[in-house]
Amino acid sequence: MSGFAQTTPSVLGNVNAPWVLDGRAVAENLGVNPETGLNPDEVAKRLSTHGPNRLEETATVPPWKMLLRQFASPLLIILIAGALVSVYTGHWVDAIAIFAIAVFNAFISFWQEYKAEQSLAALREMSAPQAFVRRGGEIVEVPAADLVPGDILRIKAGDILAADIRFVTASRMQVDEAALTGESEPVDKHADPIEDEDVVLADRLNMGFMSTQVTGGAGEGIVVGIGMETEVGHIAALMSSAKEPKTPLQLKIEGLSKVLIMAALIVVAIVIGIGVVNGMDAAEMLNTAISLSVAAIPEGLPTVVTIVLTLGSQNMVASNALARRLSSVETLGATSVICSDKTGTLTQNQMQVMQCWAGGKDWEVTGEGFDPHGEFRSEDGSVAEIEAETDLRQMLAVSAYCNDARMVEADGRPAIQGNPTEGALVVAAAKVGISREKLTEARVEALQQFPFDSTRKMMSVFARLPDGRTVLGAKGAPDVILSRASHVRMAGETLEISPALREEIEAVIDSFGEKALRTLAVAYREVAEEDLDHADPEQRIVLLGIHGIMDPPRSEVPIAVSEATGAGIRTVMITGDHAVTAQAIAEQIGIRTSDAQTVHTGVELDQMSDQDLKEMVQHAAVFARVTPEHKLRIVNAMQENGEVAAMTGDGVNDAPALRAADIGVAMGITGTQVAKDSAALVLLDDNFSTIVTAVREGRRIFDNLLKFIRQALTANVAEVSTILFAFLLMGADPLLPITPLMILWVNLVSDGLPALTLGFEKAEPDLMQRPPRPRDDNLFGGGMKERILIRGTLLGLLTFYVFQEFLERGASLEHAQTAAFMTLIFAQIWHIFDARTTSTLYRKSPLGNRTLLGAVSISILLSLLAIYTGAGHFVLGTVSLPLSHLLGVFFIAALPTLLLSALKEMFGLKWL
Repeated sequence: MSGFAQTTPSVLGNVNAPWVLDGRAVAENLGVNPETGLNPDEVAKRLSTHGPNRLEETATVPPWKMLLRQFASPLLIILIAGALVSVYTGHWVDAIAIFAIAVFNAFISFWQEYKAEQSLAALREMSAPQAFVRRGGEIVEVPAADLVPGDILRIKAGDILAADIRFVTASRMQVDEAALTGESEPVDKHADPIEDEDVVLADRLNMGFMSTQVTGGAGEGIVVGIGMETEVGHIAALMSSAKEPKTPLQLKIEGLSKVLIMAALIVVAIVIGIGVVNGMDAAEMLNTAISLSVAAIPEGLPTVVTIVLTLGSQNMVASNALARRLSSVETLGATSVICSDKTGTLTQNQMQVMQCWAGGKDWEVTGEGFDPHGEFRSEDGSVAEIEAETDLRQMLAVSAYCNDARMVEADGRPAIQGNPTEGALVVAAAKVGISREKLTEARVEALQQFPFDSTRKMMSVFARLPDGRTVLGAKGAPDVILSRASHVRMAGETLEISPALREEIEAVIDSFGEKALRTLAVAYREVAEEDLDHADPEQRIVLLGIHGIMDPPRSEVPIAVSEATGAGIRTVMITGDHAVTAQAIAEQIGIRTSDAQTVHTGVELDQMSDQDLKEMVQHAAVFARVTPEHKLRIVNAMQENGEVAAMTGDGVNDAPALRAADIGVAMGITGTQVAKDSAALVLLDDNFSTIVTAVREGRRIFDNLLKFIRQALTANVAEVSTILFAFLLMGADPLLPITPLMILWVNLVSDGLPALTLGFEKAEPDLMQRPPRPRDDNLFGGGMKERILIRGTLLGLLTFYVFQEFLERGASLEHAQTAAFMTLIFAQIWHIFDARTTSTLYRKSPLGNRTLLGAVSISILLSLLAIYTGAGHFVLGTVSLPLSHLLGVFFIAALPTLLLSALKEMFGLKWL
């Protein structure tokens, strides 16, 4: 017992690589006797040293602080300053309207941020609440939080592991580690040491990890890691350190805000300078400054961006993509590289028999997924007449009977209950009408089953046939089955396996492996019940054939990858699977099309510096056998290269990279809650092609946002220039052509409402032929700046001209302001039909966006109410215009847009 003296280890580093030690050595290092476990005093001592077995909670920002920091937006600061000045000058209606807009915009931003803070909470909820542990020689149930290093856990099927453990016993133990490693099937566990200290997480077959689920078998393990020292804890730490980058749209809006603020300050300075020179009253100058600040800032921009993104997200949901953060909708449009998981995203996540070899023939198996309808086609394309192909039929019968999986119905569709690889054999047999149930109905009687385990690598069933014969059916690893086979079925005959035949069979196995097919061999032997060696039943068996199994690509994925490539978007596979399998799938679907596109493993990444990785990711096509750290490094390297990276994933191991990527994409069906909470987009059908559809929608949305920004800023330039022209051209006592509330009305109602419907514009024909937008691209490229300034200035000049003309004809100030107000409204309504396209309004049908037509009609109606009702007169200071005046300003307002568009059409001036 002295070898198990219970001394508290100073650090968990005593067992840094417990998988390389045998169970007794691990127990000695941790000072525990596996037969008795820790005593209560030692547990208390270790609990005080190491702390509770739980993940650390990160400090969260209180909701009230989150709300207050939304007001730090430069646009909102300007608006609030304008509202305060309005209060000071006694313009209460103006102040209330401006302040209400600022609060509304801040609340929308707050709500989006508040809903996003859920990831680590979901990760903590995955932990097991209770655990069975041996302490003081007895098995007791304790809270998982009370586990300490050295505890002996007892584990059975259905348990969620409460800590990282080193198995000391494992009987037919299988653990589902998909959420942690990306492995698509449960992993067979054992208790033997592993020689390689650098073996990747997925190949540590004598280890169990917190939050993974035991799917079969039973055993015991020594706790070697708790809380933040576990693999899940390590991922939680990575998630805390992984900062969500600002989206391209956020960066562009921030840049736009700075431009607008500088422009507003310059214009206000010019106007105040003119006012001081001309001896204007200070109150009048303040009133003018408010008008200019309101005119320069597109108050509705944050709200409209949110609404347009919401509309886009609703369209995405219809295409099975759910945006958890609205900003991600636009980010998709800027995506330049998609880092995609393999299993379930690029593939069907349904193991299938793709090929088989039986009776000396190669057979291709048709039909997808769990669909029991399909055919076996020979090399010449002929369909198997299953009654004639006795060797194939016999192979499929053994495959179905020597099998623990079952075909069931779930939600009205066929599904597999049991091991996915065994399920593939069940489906293959069902394609020709063979099943265990039908064999049982035909009076095939199972006498004894010899289950699969990781040592034997075989499963066998001893059964009595209806004619009284007794046979042993077996399936397992081809090398094991072939080593025990003395004969093989070929063309209806049983032949002894000669050296030449053995080479032929091995060549078949190798050819399947080259195609990344997982292989299973099937065999049988007739044997009398009294002659069966129950300790080693599979002797001198007859090989029936070889199954080639894989999780095949989704049929629509190659088309989606091709479309992404055509749009300048590179697709990279990042998977926990083996490199050979990953490369084969990548080549099938078009991710890897040449040797220049490289394939790398996690072991290689461990040996690379960040600079080497940054250079390598530019031409990499596949990353296999990777860990959460690898995924995070890959994403960061791509972002340092200026890429806008989308990252897909479904497991806990994907969460850090999902958070760090520009757009994290989680699987909605197979994804863990941690992955979904860490992602910005959730695929409701787990399908890669949905990402490409979402990218197309993201590009359309950004196009439409640019159209809205062009319309909104043209209106702002028109409003500012209207006031500037008044100050520059009206001498020492200038008058305001439009009031601050009139400007707010134009920005939010008469112009804002129709501009919002630009979000409904259909995609431009060349949308998916354009390269992705650069990360540092600004909003004013492609002639946008020139179009805004030229058209806005002309609209402002026209509005001032109408105001001046009415004053000179003896109209009252209110009458002249109302005429200018309606001129500005009608001019912007005419302009919006040109803002719908980068060409001209002459090339696009005005009836193409019926929502816009409806919004324009409502805008005109509301604006008429604003000048023909008492409420409008009171709030906005308008007066009723004679019909002749109204029609006059309606037609004169069309001149700038119609003339400039005609010049652009005739001379091809893209900047006009």
